[in-house]
Amino acid sequence: MSQSPVQESWCTALYEAQAPALLLYGRALGLSHAEAEDVLHEVFQALLGLRETPADPNRYAVRAYRHRALNRHRSVWRRLTHELQARYWFETDSQTSDQEREAMACLSSLPTGQREVLVLKFWHDHTFEEIGTLLGISPNTAAGRYRYGLEKLRTALQANKLEGVFYERSLDPESTPFLAAPASVPRT
Repeated sequence: MSQSPVQESWCTALYEAQAPALLLYGRALGLSHAEAEDVLHEVFQALLGLRETPADPNRYAVRAYRHRALNRHRSVWRRLTHELQARYWFETDSQTSDQEREAMACLSSLPTGQREVLVLKFWHDHTFEEIGTLLGISPNTAAGRYRYGLEKLRTALQANKLEGVFYERSLDPESTPFLAAPASVPRT
């Protein structure tokens, strides 16, 4: 089936603008990188088949992506594979900094619901109302998952930071700060 240039142009622009964020969303939903790419291509193939441009193409693409990802995820074998590969949630490369790896590890340790809301809020710029509609939950539940997820991230990153400082100082006795002895307190 041949597509009209108008149909292809909005899909091309949408793909270029949203593909990386949709792949990340697929990873947040528990798909492997290859599965996330497969779902992305299935969604855009379906979008090209639409007769009319959706009212809000960005939101439509996210919803379509989520539905296809969840359908794919229902397979028992895919779930088992996902659980075995959970520790490799994000793929890193040689340019990824230690801080980025730490943040990705903390994000991957969050429960799926909280991780999903954080990705939709930060990388897709959804409101809590939109997230609630997309996930079939109330906006207050979406906001709660967001708050709890941020708090868990903050706590985990601070704990890792403190562990790193302690570890670094324990290796180099010269860098360990010494406190002055407290002044004596007069007895009354």
